Amino acid sequence: MAASDGEPHVAGELEFTLDVPFPSPREASIALQSLSPDREPRRGGISKRLTLSGSTLSVRWSAGEARILRVSVGSFLDHLSLVVETMEAFGPPLSQ
Repeated sequence: MAASDGEPHVAGELEFTLDVPFPSPREASIALQSLSPDREPRRGGISKRLTLSGSTLSVRWSAGEARILRVSVGSFLDHLSLVVETMEAFGPPLSQ
């Protein structure tokens, strides 16, 4: 679960990474834009970073406590599920 993107790892800090493939870069971009505005409510306890590479959305969390990490990941997955269901309901996005 540890990320290897060159960022320093704080001893005792928990990390979780998730890569979400989408059918197209456009759909991945829509998901990134939809999910990015949600900031973590508790500062200092957790950090979340979203990045985009082609049609893959990557998310990396770092937290000091397992409970905080679990809640943040669970909330993100709920939002991601809603974004994917919405895109499926409206069909493929139009090209820009």
